[in-house]
Amino acid sequence: MGSFIDISDKLIESTVEIFTGMVMMEITVAGEPLSNLGPLQHFITGMVGLAGTQKGVLAVHFPDQVAKEVTGSFLGMEVDEINADVHDAIGEIANMLGGNLKTIFSNRGKDIQLSLPSTISGEQYSFTSQAEVDQIILPFKAPGGIFYVEVELEH
Repeated sequence: MGSFIDISDKLIESTVEIFTGMVMMEITVAGEPLSNLGPLQHFITGMVGLAGTQKGVLAVHFPDQVAKEVTGSFLGMEVDEINADVHDAIGEIANMLGGNLKTIFSNRGKDIQLSLPSTISGEQYSFTSQAEVDQIILPFKAPGGIFYVEVELEH
């Protein structure tokens, strides 16, 4: 977690900024960073890959209910099921967070590119890397519950 000491505050700041300014939802930090999440049940994950001088992934994990509320607030419409709109919205949130992370790294002299965002969802799945990674998982509290922003960086 050593490589995250200097970026976690900026990542928290940018997450709150995105939710306040773009999603129109107030969120707060919900405790200390976690070391792992274990199996995700009834979740949707949006992610972007990082390539260049720093390789890894940024992922945002939402319980289904929180994902529907976030999507509804983001798009200004009622959302009652996990559908293409939810996948698109969660992917876009991951993309915005990835863009901010790219800026954080650029300001530290690292040149990274982002992949296109993708999403996964399901009744139960695990989100783990095959590579040796440093990771940080930041919990956030939205009105409907807790969600997580995770960054994994290869050594």
